[in-house]
Amino acid sequence: MVLDFYFDFASGYSYFAARRIEWLAAANGATVRWHPVLLPALTQVTGVLPSPVVPVKWKYVTRDMQRTAQEEAIPFNPSGAFPQMLIAPGRAMLWVRANHGEDAAVSFARTCFQAYYADGVDIADKAVLLGIAESQGIDGSAFLAGMEDAAIKTQFKQGNEEALAQGVFGVPFVLADGEPFWGYDRFPQLERWLAALRRAA
Repeated sequence: MVLDFYFDFASGYSYFAARRIEWLAAANGATVRWHPVLLPALTQVTGVLPSPVVPVKWKYVTRDMQRTAQEEAIPFNPSGAFPQMLIAPGRAMLWVRANHGEDAAVSFARTCFQAYYADGVDIADKAVLLGIAESQGIDGSAFLAGMEDAAIKTQFKQGNEEALAQGVFGVPFVLADGEPFWGYDRFPQLERWLAALRRAA
């Protein structure tokens, strides 16, 4: 069983999902493929406005994220820059994957989420991303150049297009061998679905 996990670093709910997805997979004999996407690229195609630009919705979402974090004992102290579009972390993760492998890329992504949503650090700042990369033993100069590589930028754009082609229209989004689950609030349903498959097997 493979869980394709689509997320945007700019999404608080993606942060919650990123903290749980690997545990959920391991508990059910599955593996995870992490896919960074840019939510505005998805909503632009679907015609849905991002929550931060809809005041009445954003007021609810901010309250709901705080409530969710408190209920699940998840550290939640977002950067003062939140909400914002975050392009650089997604590109950086793709470069890390291409040059240092999947484990390093996932570790980088998880550290970025921790920095932005728990430690209050702005990961739009390339100096912050550089610090995260170097803490993982990645060469800083190669990392900074890699984020700006045209091939990486193209790969990130294509990743959004491929996500849309798979029916992904929001984040977090999980495809469990093709079965779609949208939103962190669907994780309990995903967990039950995976457990049922495991029992059947």
